[in-house]
Amino acid sequence: MHECSRRTRRSFLKTSVVATTALALGHVSAQHSAQPVRLGMIGMGGRGGGLLGTLLLFPGVEIRAVCDLLRDRGQNAAQVVEQRTGRRPEVYAGSEVVWEELVARADLDAVIIATPWDWHARMACAAMRAGKYPGVEVPAAISTRECWDLVRTSERTGIPCMMLENVCYFQRVLTLLRMVREGVFGEVLHCEGGYQHDCRFLMLDAEGKLTWRGRHSVNLNGNLYPTHPLGPVAQWMNINRGDRFVSLTSVSTPSRGLKRYAAEKLGPNHELARRDYAQGDINTTLLRTANGCTVTLYYSTLAPRPYDLILRLQGVNGIYLDTNNSISLEGVGKGAEQWEPFGPYLQKYAHPLWQALGAEATKSGGHEGAEYLMFHDFLKAVRRKVPAPQNVYDAATWSAVVGLSMESVAHGGKAVEFPDFTRGKWKTTRPLPIYGV
Repeated sequence: MHECSRRTRRSFLKTSVVATTALALGHVSAQHSAQPVRLGMIGMGGRGGGLLGTLLLFPGVEIRAVCDLLRDRGQNAAQVVEQRTGRRPEVYAGSEVVWEELVARADLDAVIIATPWDWHARMACAAMRAGKYPGVEVPAAISTRECWDLVRTSERTGIPCMMLENVCYFQRVLTLLRMVREGVFGEVLHCEGGYQHDCRFLMLDAEGKLTWRGRHSVNLNGNLYPTHPLGPVAQWMNINRGDRFVSLTSVSTPSRGLKRYAAEKLGPNHELARRDYAQGDINTTLLRTANGCTVTLYYSTLAPRPYDLILRLQGVNGIYLDTNNSISLEGVGKGAEQWEPFGPYLQKYAHPLWQALGAEATKSGGHEGAEYLMFHDFLKAVRRKVPAPQNVYDAATWSAVVGLSMESVAHGGKAVEFPDFTRGKWKTTRPLPIYGV
């Protein structure tokens, strides 16, 4: 018998909704008196700059140091902090190793890492070894070895690590988490998700050269960006908390999009229009869990298409599909054979974090306000010196799809074993409380 979503009971959760709402609201009133959180930030480009703007909304956050390979980015970030707080952080810039000096500072509690993917795991591990709590952008690692490095470093040092997966904090995603916990969908058997986003414009720079993202497409072929869709799915399905992934199969289409795009932008005779690229335009990955459930992931960034995370949640009682933001439940509304709008469910099953902080989050911007809630959880975890809702095992598991999918694709779609980063702890670890901590 499947056990994918039988870890909670309706009566317990109805009580916990009230309790956790009170806890979340209590945190709002306590924020202004909370002890400071002293941060360093590595990577002050577009992504790092956006995260900086959100972090500066929180009372008690002190940006002590910023770092970027390009000095002007570091100086611009320092100027933003000084204008907002009256205190200018120290700037580290000019070399690929200067970030090590920031991590070694004695006056930091945590380090935010928003660099290209190749650096995420090594920077996060260095931060933990230096006693700093890393908040690392996605994916947290791009190889299975790096995933194990994260887990072992966190366990050895006792320092938690949070991957900054913002999609887990979208309003509809958290609403669905509450609905799953309260049994609305019944037993959850299958989910789908995808990072489907035309990112060809990010592969080439203004000078007609490959960006770091473009260089990945030259040599790598798999699902290179799995955590946006997989994070919500893993939480709905209690991955690492009652179930785990046991195998993965992955295949990619031929590579066509980036070569065509380079020819259109740079001319058919340009070297980038004449060379081959490893990354297939569309990757499809199938995951199987210990309890027999399945997940399908898609990765498509090199083909023309609208943005779509898919986020299909299929239970024995019905289905939700993010592509049309609709739901169909057996015996409810229009019944199981027709879609109905999901909007009313956002109110009926409002998640306590959104009840408590939704107005502030929405005003903050940052991916529909999700990043405000994400940093709410991160800062609270840093202050308490405890793992965040997205812990190091989640960071490793969700990121491991990168390396494992490349391995499977390279062997013609052969099934590969999925590591158990928890080493058996998934069997006894309880699912996340519905308010996300």
